[in-house]
Amino acid sequence: MQFRFGIVAKACLLLVTASAAMASSHREAPFITTSPKVDGTDFYMFRSYEGISATGTGGRSDYVTMIANYQPLQSPYGGPNYFAMDPNALYEIHLDNNGDAKEDITFQFRFTNKLNSVALPIGSASVAIPLVQVGTVNKLTDPNLNLNETYSVAVVRGDRRKGTSQAVTKGDGSTTFEKPVDYIGTKTLGDAAAYESYAQKHVHAIKVPGCPAGKDTGYVFVGQRQEGFAVNLGTVFDLVNAPAAFLLDPANKDAAGMGGKHYMQKNNITSIALEVHKDCLTAGTDPVIGGWTTASMRQTRLLNGKPGSGHQTSEKAGGAWVQVSRLGNPLVNELVIGLPDKDKFNASKPQDDTQFLTYVTNPTLPALLGVVLAGSATALAPTNLPRTDLATAFLTGITGVNKPATATPSEVLRLNTAIAPVQFADQNRLGVAGEVLRVGGTANLAMAKDLAGFPNGRRPKDDVVDIALVAVLGGLCVINGDNNALGLNGVPGVPSLTSACKPSSVPLGAKSADIHDGVDQATVPFMTRFPYLNTPNAGSASY
Repeated sequence: MQFRFGIVAKACLLLVTASAAMASSHREAPFITTSPKVDGTDFYMFRSYEGISATGTGGRSDYVTMIANYQPLQSPYGGPNYFAMDPNALYEIHLDNNGDAKEDITFQFRFTNKLNSVALPIGSASVAIPLVQVGTVNKLTDPNLNLNETYSVAVVRGDRRKGTSQAVTKGDGSTTFEKPVDYIGTKTLGDAAAYESYAQKHVHAIKVPGCPAGKDTGYVFVGQRQEGFAVNLGTVFDLVNAPAAFLLDPANKDAAGMGGKHYMQKNNITSIALEVHKDCLTAGTDPVIGGWTTASMRQTRLLNGKPGSGHQTSEKAGGAWVQVSRLGNPLVNELVIGLPDKDKFNASKPQDDTQFLTYVTNPTLPALLGVVLAGSATALAPTNLPRTDLATAFLTGITGVNKPATATPSEVLRLNTAIAPVQFADQNRLGVAGEVLRVGGTANLAMAKDLAGFPNGRRPKDDVVDIALVAVLGGLCVINGDNNALGLNGVPGVPSLTSACKPSSVPLGAKSADIHDGVDQATVPFMTRFPYLNTPNAGSASY
């Protein structure tokens, strides 16, 4: 598929998160709040930019990085048991490489938590300690750890439950991967540099079976990271507790972010990070892949009223796997799907997404923003209904950007692997949208340096909140123009979506491109190498 610059240029703001969302997916549905260990919060998928040249070549440029975050809003001091992954859960990253909204490749992660029963002599008795560490920690399977976390990785080709499963291995053929303990504090694990050195020992080189010859290597890391998602969270959920004039003034884009020191960045997250050669993920000549993450739990859970000594004796899980978390594009479930259907969405598959179509074609978020910011449900809401602009992007992707050759309507994060990555310093926080604005429009697109950003996949630096706010308030309709430049008038199999939106349907007009949440994603600290998300906050730090 050739990347068509003209169409991208007309898209200008490409603000289509494919979801009309506002943040990420933390605590987004009623059931998942009861099971935080399987709560998927963010999914990133991008061409790797570690060590690349200014032209997007060299280094790790031929690889795709996928990062699936779980366990939201971790207080760094949240001990003494901290945030181990659930050994009774199945964590998965799914990829569709032919546009049929069904997984063709699935990477499965299973965790094992081994209790070492470290004891100290107390008088004549040997007594088990109450903590997860007995001394300083700095190496793999450190003897001072009372709990060792490990995991296995399998790649399944075809249906996630019925396809062919093979073990992903280390270079030496072993199938057990070590996970670092969370950043308990500086006395246990040293300063940030020392902890990062310890964490990097848990970046494992891997061999992925079934890949083309010479393209079967990569890396995997699972461990705690600093929360990388920037959003003015408290303000947003308190009925958007900020004046409209503040949110529409570009000068305030980081007024509440404090240079990457906003409250969200004081929390940690647990990341499953995987880097695989792009040719191992695509099929045929189409370079576009769609990705999403899930977490599943066993259907039955038997609680033990009299748990025995040892580890994990309080419950016994069994039965079939039941999907309880799902995430592709950011915050679809949190701010697009209605409250009655949030658990249903988390349990659903992309191939069945037309059942949620009304939430996209008739979104409530613009009306809610109108009520809380302007006192009227119609004050900010575009008048074109159904919203073909959002539906086209939500279900199929944008032609020439991230739409596969065959596009079955579905909500997944789409990445065109034919587009070269961009060095971190040159990345535009608004992705393609920001580049079009930066160079001054279509005529100057040849000067664009960054066409590898959201919604063409998602990188940590991409400010998906601001992009999504513009989209939901009609930014795409403004760019679409009276001549339907973007082709926002059709979704396969949905005859009612035939009328393209126009600028006249957008109450804010061009001002819709100015809205933001007051926190700038570009000020958040990140690494320029795998696993990209920053060193976690230490538990012993003062806040």
